[in-house]
Amino acid sequence: MGIGLGITLLVLGAILTFTGLDESILNTDLDTVGIILMLGGALALIMGVIQNAQRTRHTTVTEHRGGPEVVERHDEIIDRRDERY
Repeated sequence: MGIGLGITLLVLGAILTFTGLDESILNTDLDTVGIILMLGGALALIMGVIQNAQRTRHTTVTEHRGGPEVVERHDEIIDRRDERY
């Protein structure tokens, strides 16, 4: 979400800053609004990358309770050479 939001704010800020939109509609300086949006987008993009990097650095803890898991195996070797039929 952070990376997508950052890219969206960067694009909207660039559109407002670098295009020749009519400023009389909103009665504000769209260049300033565009720069503010681009700064916010860059900050959101950086924060999203940091959060994604922290998500990949996780540690898995496996807890075993009780005694060790021992599987006993009994194999009988039958020597059938000595048996009489």
